[in-house]
Amino acid sequence: METKNETMQIAKTILNQIKSLDRLFLMAVGANNYAAVSINEERAGGIQFKVNGLAHVGWCLIELTYMDTYKVSFVNRKRETVKVVEECYCDQLVEILEFVEGH
Repeated sequence: METKNETMQIAKTILNQIKSLDRLFLMAVGANNYAAVSINEERAGGIQFKVNGLAHVGWCLIELTYMDTYKVSFVNRKRETVKVVEECYCDQLVEILEFVEGH
């Protein structure tokens, strides 16, 4: 059974992985309203945050799958999923999240 501590730890780990790749990236895209994502049958946890980038304004959802890869989803203000990238690794997170900035 999942604990609140485990959920928060996974979310913090994902943030730390992003910051280790580019320490200013989250600030550059105006990331805010961070929320840990709980465990379910499809994911082992994750994090969601709001962004205000050039190409994408809305939310980014990063889910840790049970295959130890990430699924990154971009959701617009209308709560429509506009892009999903599956089976990515931690060293690819910033590269994938640059969709927010239009690169």
